[in-house]
Amino acid sequence: MVGQEHVVRALSNALREQRLHHAYLFTGTRGVGKTTLARIIAKSLNCETGVTPEPCGVCRACQEIDSGRYIDLIELDAASNTQVDNMRELLENAMYAPTAGRYKVYIIDEVHMLSRNAFNAMLKTLEEPPEHVKFVLATTDPQKIPVTVLSRCLQFNLKQIPQPQIVARLKAVLDAERIDADASALKLIARAAQGSLRDALSLLDQAIAHGGGKVEEASTRAMLGAVDQSYLFRILKCVAAGDGQALFAEADQMAERSLSFEMALQELGVILHRLALLQRVPEAVPADDPDRAALDALVPLFDAEELQLYYQIAVQGRNDIGWAPDEYAGFTMTLLRMLAFAPQRTNAASTTVPPAPARAAAASKAAAPREEPAAAAAPESKKNADSGNWAQMIDEIGVTGMARVLATHCELAAHADGCMELKLAKVHERLLEGAYQERLKAALRERYGQDLKVTITVGVANGNSPKEIADREKQKRHAQAVADIEGDPFVRELVENFDARVNESSIKPIQ
Repeated sequence: MVGQEHVVRALSNALREQRLHHAYLFTGTRGVGKTTLARIIAKSLNCETGVTPEPCGVCRACQEIDSGRYIDLIELDAASNTQVDNMRELLENAMYAPTAGRYKVYIIDEVHMLSRNAFNAMLKTLEEPPEHVKFVLATTDPQKIPVTVLSRCLQFNLKQIPQPQIVARLKAVLDAERIDADASALKLIARAAQGSLRDALSLLDQAIAHGGGKVEEASTRAMLGAVDQSYLFRILKCVAAGDGQALFAEADQMAERSLSFEMALQELGVILHRLALLQRVPEAVPADDPDRAALDALVPLFDAEELQLYYQIAVQGRNDIGWAPDEYAGFTMTLLRMLAFAPQRTNAASTTVPPAPARAAAASKAAAPREEPAAAAAPESKKNADSGNWAQMIDEIGVTGMARVLATHCELAAHADGCMELKLAKVHERLLEGAYQERLKAALRERYGQDLKVTITVGVANGNSPKEIADREKQKRHAQAVADIEGDPFVRELVENFDARVNESSIKPIQ
C-alpha cells in the first residue's frame, strides 16, 4: 500500500492484537487504494495461517480472493445497486454462516450512492452485526453518508499519494518490465495523476504506447498536453523585467506550437508556488529537482508580495479563461494583468528607453548648437559618469530585460581611471548566469568608452543597490500611507466604535 502507512499501521496493530471491528469505512479520492485495502483485509481475516496482518498470499483463500473467486467475499458496487431491494437481499444472506472461511466480508464500493432506504436497511445490521460478518465500505464522498451509519464504522481517511512515492512506484514497475524511462517524464505523469496511483499507472500505459515502448519527456509532454516549462520560465523573466514585447513573443511561439494556454496557466501557478516555497522554505524543493537551477535563477527576481500577487493572477486567469474570446486572449490578458499590477519599481524596465546613440545625440542638441554636437556630447558623458548615481547611469545606458534586472541588483563600488567595479550580493549570484553580464558590460562600454574595464564581484553588499533603495522607499511610502489612514478621524471612529481593523496589506500608496 503505497503512501498509506498511517492506515496500514493502525490496521496491522488491530489484526495482530485481534481487536477487530465489525465495520470499516475507507474514504479518499479515486485511485488511492480503498478497494485494494479492503481486499487485503479480506485476506487477512480469512488466510489459512490465521487472522494476521501479513496474509501468506499462497493459500487457497488468498489466491481465490486475489482472483475474485472467493465465495465468502461479496463485492457490491453501490453506484449500480442503489435500491433497497438489493441491500435487503444482501443482508438476508449475511445471516448465514460463511461457507469456506472464518468471516463473510462485504465490500461496498461508492457506498454514498445508496438510497436513503438502502442505508436504513443496512443500519439494522450494523447495529446488531453477526459475529461472522465484516463490512468494508469505501467512498469518495463521506459527507453524503448518514451520520447514523458513520457513527457505527471505524473510519480511515486515505490521503492522496505524494508525487515522489508515485514516481518510485512507477520506476519499480518499469524496472520489472525492463522499460527505459526519463525521470522527468515520470514526474510529469505523477503530477498529472494528482495523487492517484491508479491514474498514474493508466497514464504510464498510455505513455509507453505513445512513446513506442519508451517513456521519454518529449512524447509524455505531448501525450499529456503539458507545456514545455522553459517557455514559462522565460515568461516569468520577462514579467520581472517588465518586457512586454518579449513576453508576447513567447506567447506567440506557444500559439505556433498549439500548446494549451489553460494548462500553461496551471503550470504557471505551480511554478509561482514553488518559487514562493524556495524563498521561505528552500529545503522544501529537493536539490536534485530537475527544475531547481531554473527556479533558483528566478527567485531573486521577485519579492514575496510579487509572487503572491502573480500567483493569484495566474489562478484567476485560469478560472476566467473559459469566458475569454479564445485561449490566447485569456492567456495574454493574464500576462498583461501581471505587468499592469506589478509593484512600482524604481527605473522600471518597462519604461521605453531610446538607444544610447540617440540619447547622446538628443543630449548634445539640447546642450549646444547643432554645428558642434560631438564636442558637447563628451563633457555631458563625462559629467554623468562621474556623478556616482548608479540608478541614473542604468537609465542612460538603455539596458533592458534581464541585463537591467542584474544592473538594478548591483551597487556601484568604484568608478575611476577607466575602471568600474560593481558589487552583487551573494544571494543574487545566479543573475550572473547567461549572457546578462556581457550585455550589461557592453552597454556600459558603449556609453562610457570601449576601454572601460568593468568587473562584477560577488560578496557582502551595503544594501544600496537601486532595487533595495526602491524597496526601502516603497516600504516607507507604505508605512506613511498606513499612518495616514489610521490617523484619519473617520477611520479612528470606525475602529473605536465598531471594533473595526485596518487591513494594512490592502493599502497601496498612490504614486
